[in-house]
Amino acid sequence: QVQLVESGGGVVQAGGSLRLSCAASGRTFSNYGVGWFRQAPGKEHELVATTSRGDESTYYAAFVKGRFTISRDNTQNTVYLQMNSLKPEDTAVYSCAATSRLFVRARADEYEYWGQGTQVTVSS
Repeated sequence: QVQLVESGGGVVQAGGSLRLSCAASGRTFSNYGVGWFRQAPGKEHELVATTSRGDESTYYAAFVKGRFTISRDNTQNTVYLQMNSLKPEDTAVYSCAATSRLFVRARADEYEYWGQGTQVTVSS
């Protein structure tokens, strides 16, 4: 089992920044790829960014490229999502998830473990 806890959400004005953290406990964290997903009211769950196990490749959704950065610190069992130039349409609940599968994974059903999520609200 892997337990994931997100933190760092909040309310920020458009153009501002937030850094989300996903702290993991349980099994060896470096054996898991980790993704950040978001879900806005009335919308589907969507992948924001992900980093794979092993070579730590990264993948970003087109709507966040150049604005968000995913990184991981395996010594701290933590994955971060640095979010810059935030827009009102970035408002959502952001959740991190872990997968034991190799390579970057874009589908939510490929992730075995999920955190509870943290709310991000961007005001205009």
